[in-house]
Amino acid sequence: MDLHLKNPIVFFDLETTGINISKDRIVEIAILKINLDGSEESYCYKVNPEMPIPKVTSEIHGIYDEDVKDAPTFKELGKTLCKIIEGCDIAGFNSNKFDVPLLAEEFLRAEIDFDMKKRKFVDVQTIFHKMEKRTLGAAYKFYCDKDLENAHSAEADTRATYEVLKAQLDRYEELENSIEFLNDFSSFNRNADFIGRIIFNDKGEEVFNFGKYKGKSVEQVLEKDPAYYGWMMKGDFPLFTKKVLTNIKLRNFNK
Repeated sequence: MDLHLKNPIVFFDLETTGINISKDRIVEIAILKINLDGSEESYCYKVNPEMPIPKVTSEIHGIYDEDVKDAPTFKELGKTLCKIIEGCDIAGFNSNKFDVPLLAEEFLRAEIDFDMKKRKFVDVQTIFHKMEKRTLGAAYKFYCDKDLENAHSAEADTRATYEVLKAQLDRYEELENSIEFLNDFSSFNRNADFIGRIIFNDKGEEVFNFGKYKGKSVEQVLEKDPAYYGWMMKGDFPLFTKKVLTNIKLRNFNK
């Protein structure tokens, strides 16, 4: 089943130096762009992370320091990526929890003004886990009856993710072929940031989703305990989470 699109959609996958969204960096990004007419554009870039790649990580994805030493940094590559992604919705496998937050961090670190929140996000892994609860390799075998070769290659994983989503739409009648529906269905929470430290409650208000103020209004917490803002800004939170927190603080200040 082909996707019903209102906007082009990009499927993407990252290989990184690790899994810490705040500190780790991208070493490879693969993008498969599906245009409104169904035509495809494929891109794959190595990225110099400007930090050593841990050996244990290189052994997983096969990318070593030597492979990226002459590659562009994310700051050098960022504007090219913006042009590819501009106006597109975004999809991936486990992308809402990892790839999207990390990509947003890289744009902020590079001081590139790219508003990720304007997109709709489809996480194929979330759909899979809600329906079958397995991994990408198993999903590819289950839905497409193919073995996933070169797993942990960003390009192979990206194309497999695209094929799995189309097969999911064929298999499950309850899934609507609309990016709006898939965006909602593949989200467990209505996140205000990307990693879900701040979410929206049923009233559309931002609330903390962790720690001693879990479930409490961000505005009210910042008013009653202003030191909490400073603690978060100094803490090991993603830049995008800090940006959302600051926007809420300034919005409340300007009321």
